[in-house]
Amino acid sequence: QVQLVESGGGLVQAGGSLRLSCIVSGRTFSINAFGWYRQAPGKQRQLVARIRTDGTTNYADSVKGRFTISRDNAKNTVYLQMNNLKPEDTADYYCNMGWYNAAADWGQGTQVTVSS
Repeated sequence: QVQLVESGGGLVQAGGSLRLSCIVSGRTFSINAFGWYRQAPGKQRQLVARIRTDGTTNYADSVKGRFTISRDNAKNTVYLQMNNLKPEDTADYYCNMGWYNAAADWGQGTQVTVSS
């Protein structure tokens, strides 16, 4: 069973940067796509970025040019580099497995707060 552990969140001023990490347990990391999602208070969880096994990426329009998703198969880790953060990026961030949908149980997430 896949387990996901997110980290790297925190409080940052607008314009700042954070790098989120998601460590994935299990032996299926290298053969699966992964995505980063976020859920702001009172809103539905939304897909922010995703990455296939061949490195193909896809981003939500709201984060294009500011966020970069990457993966390290040797470390079973998915990253989300977030630059030029905005207050509207404030949310709990989660990673999950899969390209078209979230195939694993959700982890605890990591909180990102961007102050104006």
